[in-house]
Amino acid sequence: MKLQKILSRLQKLHPKEIDLSLDRVESLCKKLGNPQEKLKCISIVGTNGKYSTIQAIRAILKEANINVNIYSSPHIQKINERFVFNDEEISDDNLAKLLNEVEEINDGEPITYFEILTAAYFYHAKNFNNINLIESGLFHRFDATNIIKENLASIVTVIGLDHLDWLPENEQTIEKIIFEKTSSLLNSKIIISNQNSSEIINIIKNNISHNNSKKIVYNEDFSYSENENGFIYYEDKIGGIKLPRPNILGEFQIDNISAAIATLRNLDLQIKENHIKKGITKIKSIARLQEIKSGKLKDLCKNNKIFVDGSHNPLGAKVLNKYLDNFNCNKHIILGMMANKDHQEYMSYFKNISSLTTIDIPNQTNAIKGMELKNKFPKAQFRSSIQEAINKLNLQENDIVLITGSLYLAGEVLNLN
Repeated sequence: MKLQKILSRLQKLHPKEIDLSLDRVESLCKKLGNPQEKLKCISIVGTNGKYSTIQAIRAILKEANINVNIYSSPHIQKINERFVFNDEEISDDNLAKLLNEVEEINDGEPITYFEILTAAYFYHAKNFNNINLIESGLFHRFDATNIIKENLASIVTVIGLDHLDWLPENEQTIEKIIFEKTSSLLNSKIIISNQNSSEIINIIKNNISHNNSKKIVYNEDFSYSENENGFIYYEDKIGGIKLPRPNILGEFQIDNISAAIATLRNLDLQIKENHIKKGITKIKSIARLQEIKSGKLKDLCKNNKIFVDGSHNPLGAKVLNKYLDNFNCNKHIILGMMANKDHQEYMSYFKNISSLTTIDIPNQTNAIKGMELKNKFPKAQFRSSIQEAINKLNLQENDIVLITGSLYLAGEVLNLN
């Protein structure tokens, strides 16, 4: 209760949820002694795959007995997920104490919720001599995390169209998104993950051509191939490694894992092949093509598989459909989305779907109503709750249920389960 009261106060310090500027967070961090300048950081920018890349790095470093701090957003089930120190989520009491102290130092000055959370993370992270894995939100250039002056590396995960409502209509292009995400990358090392096209890779490379960083590019400096016997062969300029299958689902995750490996192999961290082999089989991942194997919602599905995935943009839909294509069965989608997403574009990537059910996302005022979402798809059904949506499905043996469309929905699903 104490933590929730503090969070409620912080949300009222600025009239806007997002206000793209670095002035406020820089001013607060100056009062805090500029803690961000005392940290060893790896920055992760991109549209999709940031969370998975971070978790792959975390798992590999853990095998090497190297603890990390992590700052990510949004959270799925509880805000503590955003604050990981020494490889552990911060406790409610410690988070409340931290936020209360930073709130007092801020002294009522206008600042957005995300900005004051970011400043609080930096303020606490200075107490640990760890590598900090910093996920950049939205467009990076004016993201609150982009006040770090130096880092160990920047990872550019897959970039695609998302958050277009934050751009002027005449600038809602992939070129503009790439500019926003990569034009202010620091001068260290830049690792470019596998992208959807060579055109996007070329735009990224052109955009960072002025940057003096060492560039490590997928298919030029590192790559991987999948063997029919089940293993993955990763290769870079250091050499090749025969890897086991990771413990997370989806071929797209191999892109994120290979970028994580390329990053760690280009830093002086004494990472051994065995650390990598063991680490990628122990990756923690929630709401990213996560199979729900037990719980209340699983019980409703009986012997059918049920997955939850927080994807909400065309890139996410594309890779999800590719995964579903591996199964010769009926696939049922339960969909909830935020109002500012391109709903038809998202669903256009799903092929051979047996049913589509729309629902409201509980506790999200910025979500599109499930009935309004249903009206965009002629064959969709609306249900008033997640449980009803599952109960009303005509499930046959070995069918698959996928709940998708939003990370906020994914969090509600996991909490409900």
